[in-house]
Amino acid sequence: MSNIIAWFIRNPVASNLLMVVLLAGGLMALPTIRQEEFPSVDVDVVRISVEYPGAAPEEIEESLCVRIEEEVESVPGIDRLSSLAVEGACIVSVELVMGTDTDDAFVEIQNRVDAIDTFPEDAERPTISKLIMRQPVLMIALSGDTDEMTLKRLGERSRDELALLPGVSQVTLDYTRPFEISVEVSEETLRRHGLTLQDVANAIRGSSLDLPGGSVKTRAGEILLRSVGQAYRGSEFADIVVIAHPDGTNVPLGEIATIVDGFENVDLNAHFDGMPAVLLNVERIGDEDTLEIAEQVKGWFAETEPKLPDGIRMTLLNDQSSDLVVRLDALLTNARSGLLLVAGVLAIFLRFRLAMWVTAGVPISFLGAVMLFPSLSISISTLTVMAFILVLGILVDDAIVIGESVHRREMNGESQLEAARKGTLDVYIPVTFGVLTSVAAFIPLVIIPGHMGRFFGVIGVTAIICLVFSLIESQLILPGHLAHRRTRSKKGVSNPAVRAWTAFQQKVSTEFERFSEFGYGRALRRSIEWRYTTAAVALSIVILTAALLASGRMRYQFFPSVEGDIIYASLTMAQGVPVETTQEAVETILAATKGLAEDLEQEFGQEIILYTVSSVGKQFARDGPPDMSIKAGGAHLAEVSLQLIPATERTMDASEIGNRLRERVGPIPDATDLSYISDAFSAGDAIDIELAGGNVETLTQAAAAVRQRLSEYRGMYDISDSFRAGKQEVKLSLLASARPLGLSQIDLARQVRQAFYGEEAQRIQRGKDDVRVMVRYPESERRSLGALEEMRIRTPDGTEVPFSAVADARLGRGFASIRRSERRRVVNITGELDRATSTPDRVLGDLEKDLPDLLRPFPGVEYEFGGEQREQRRAGAGLARGFSLALLLIYCLLAIPLKSYLQPLIIMSVIPFGAVGAILGHLIMGWDIVFFSVLGIVALSGVVVNASLVLVHSVNTRRNEGAGLLDAVIGAGTTRFRPIVLTSLTTFLGLVPLMFEPSVPARPLVPMAIALGYGVLFASAVTLFLVPSTYVILDDLITLAQRRGRSGSALAPERESLTPIS
Repeated sequence: MSNIIAWFIRNPVASNLLMVVLLAGGLMALPTIRQEEFPSVDVDVVRISVEYPGAAPEEIEESLCVRIEEEVESVPGIDRLSSLAVEGACIVSVELVMGTDTDDAFVEIQNRVDAIDTFPEDAERPTISKLIMRQPVLMIALSGDTDEMTLKRLGERSRDELALLPGVSQVTLDYTRPFEISVEVSEETLRRHGLTLQDVANAIRGSSLDLPGGSVKTRAGEILLRSVGQAYRGSEFADIVVIAHPDGTNVPLGEIATIVDGFENVDLNAHFDGMPAVLLNVERIGDEDTLEIAEQVKGWFAETEPKLPDGIRMTLLNDQSSDLVVRLDALLTNARSGLLLVAGVLAIFLRFRLAMWVTAGVPISFLGAVMLFPSLSISISTLTVMAFILVLGILVDDAIVIGESVHRREMNGESQLEAARKGTLDVYIPVTFGVLTSVAAFIPLVIIPGHMGRFFGVIGVTAIICLVFSLIESQLILPGHLAHRRTRSKKGVSNPAVRAWTAFQQKVSTEFERFSEFGYGRALRRSIEWRYTTAAVALSIVILTAALLASGRMRYQFFPSVEGDIIYASLTMAQGVPVETTQEAVETILAATKGLAEDLEQEFGQEIILYTVSSVGKQFARDGPPDMSIKAGGAHLAEVSLQLIPATERTMDASEIGNRLRERVGPIPDATDLSYISDAFSAGDAIDIELAGGNVETLTQAAAAVRQRLSEYRGMYDISDSFRAGKQEVKLSLLASARPLGLSQIDLARQVRQAFYGEEAQRIQRGKDDVRVMVRYPESERRSLGALEEMRIRTPDGTEVPFSAVADARLGRGFASIRRSERRRVVNITGELDRATSTPDRVLGDLEKDLPDLLRPFPGVEYEFGGEQREQRRAGAGLARGFSLALLLIYCLLAIPLKSYLQPLIIMSVIPFGAVGAILGHLIMGWDIVFFSVLGIVALSGVVVNASLVLVHSVNTRRNEGAGLLDAVIGAGTTRFRPIVLTSLTTFLGLVPLMFEPSVPARPLVPMAIALGYGVLFASAVTLFLVPSTYVILDDLITLAQRRGRSGSALAPERESLTPIS
């Protein structure tokens, strides 16, 4: 390696060309890299969904969920199996172990599900898909005081036009009901004509169709034969003959039925600022670029909006592309600020040209890393930019050590070429292995398991690539530039500003050298003389910091509360309430929102709430995890969302605005849950206890006991569980008297289903719409249980008997939904916590002590923490394994260049002090310790050893040259004082802008920046005194061992055991 470095120093063309390759390669790669707020990550989840219209959750569970679980549970590589049964649909989520071949698992699951032949006849075909994470780009609201059909048609046309734009592939239309043709025949009409609903459906199937009839081969050619009779509109179905009499008279469908060509009878609507609306969601997947998609959509928007019909308004919502540009600009400004701070510090302590060449290593390293982004499928995102900022100050560490070494030799009178060669070779070994220890410390971020680990991995990989290129730059490019840079003319500098700066710099350098020699040198000598006291004080600092953590004065929580610019008021009413009741509750929330908006505008002198979007029948914020989301449903669900001005433009937090809204709204009658959500993103519910096992009654009672216990904790609110009573049910059973008539339970069930849900006579393709043709009772007869009593049941021989004569109806209540995990029913108890009062870890840690006693009265019930806690335990276990590996790698990387088993332990003794500095930094900055802080401490472990490695290597070099122990230690300390101070200062200052960055995406990484910055600062200060003292202490111990006749040969073959043999 030394020969390669020397060759590059002698050949400046080679070092310049290498620099140009890295710069040009990065600049050429930049336009090809997609830009996104957060990187797209693969989710190892296979999702199975089956629709069974009209079926209750219990029926869905038994007939669909359980059967699918039985088939797929033995597929290799499954980590977790979950399912959800709701009215009319079943969702089964198969979460795979990380590293499992998703394609193979998908094929195996698909084959097993397709092999199930016991699904109910009326269930739809299962849909099996690999979960693809869709990232929102923007939304478009189409609103106006017009009818539902007009809005749906405009929405569909807009959706189709957007989908044709280049680069746009994911556009969905929300809050529209599917088209449906409903053929409604009353019971009285059926009886008058001697018909059944099945007869009507069969008549439609037999007359409304297009059927190929083969072909006729004539002399003129082949002619195709087709029977054409398919009806597509309600009016066309009216002409279908249902009864043909022998006398030639016919009874058409339109004569006996009311044909409604409209929408499915579901409760689903949305309003934008009080006007009926539909919403278009534009999303991206995979390698699609957020900014390119947004540019295309905005161009279409500008062209389309003026052409809209009168009274129709089109509005852009939730524009993530604008947010992305603003946030990337803010982060890039932070990076530039950090770089200027680093350059400024270097310019004070080093010659200007030397400082600039050292600083130039940062953009060279960045662009070198960017050059590899396309091949590694890494995007330009907030995470990659923040990774750049995190390592910005670290990247110059190796260059500082080399530059300072060259600078010192130049000050001793050596030529530039000779100083560059000797100065680089003096330190290239510790510099190389120092960078490698930093790389090792970022490895744990790459191997953290779980979904969050995939995001951390982007930071780790980006940091590692940058560090590798910084090593290449500092070893092969920087020395060549330092050796051949231009020198000042002997006549001096004529510019007075330059002369003044040079004089200032020389004064600073002189004073710094004097302080290094006399101030620090004397303190170091005293520290070594009192080395055992020094070690004891250092150990006391670690113990006191640990006590501070144990006392609870420093709070820990897994994920910081990151507030966004949208507040969601998610409302769940009691199952079965009329849609009018839910709509009234929404109006109550909207009225409170309007009053709040006026108060906030008066209080702050600006508009705080920009607009509102309300919906009934669906909850956008509470759709659940992507793998368990379903087509919503029901009149009992509603939501109101408030769009706020950006957080940087207001002084009130979104959570405080949400609390004010909560106070204004107050309790809602018949509401089972009303939650106010303001978090931009999270790792799951902070409080989520999952109870499994036992029967439903036992689970319900256990959940009530846990809810009661949670309510006793200060700061807990919005406590609820996933078990909610469903709609009232009428459970039908066949009487014994029906058997002689030839009736079976399936005959009863089918005829009741046909009457009240409907018989699907046909499914037609009308344009791009899939339209069902349903035959059923009129709506007036489906609104009363009296119609059930008046219904006639048809026997196999065509006889009509009263419903009450053959069936029994019992009123009951089922479940709104049924959750299952690992083939067992589960209930999830969730709640919100005021994090200013306590933290989830404290609440759940205390609760876990009580849970065994609390659940003892409920045999068979087991508990598990879900949500944020499940992710924390998974990520924490992975990080612990990764950190152990990193420490082992760091030890090996230190032992190899030092050729010693003991000296790496001296160097690694500073790692705990990095953690101490990180904790004190959080205390100073007023931040809680979070998981990102722990990640910073882990990464810190490889950074803080660099200064110690250079220091110990310098001591070893001096001792090899014949210096005595104390002279070598003190001489190395004073010589390396400047580079140690400079590297710690540049690392800290490079992170300062990020520590104070207020933007939403940056907030999770602020604790990581605090941990790195303050940890390096504190550990470097400790390094200057503790490492030399520990070095001498270890020499004392080996000397003592030799005096007592112990061989010590395994560790030290001779007296100078601390010094490697060269």
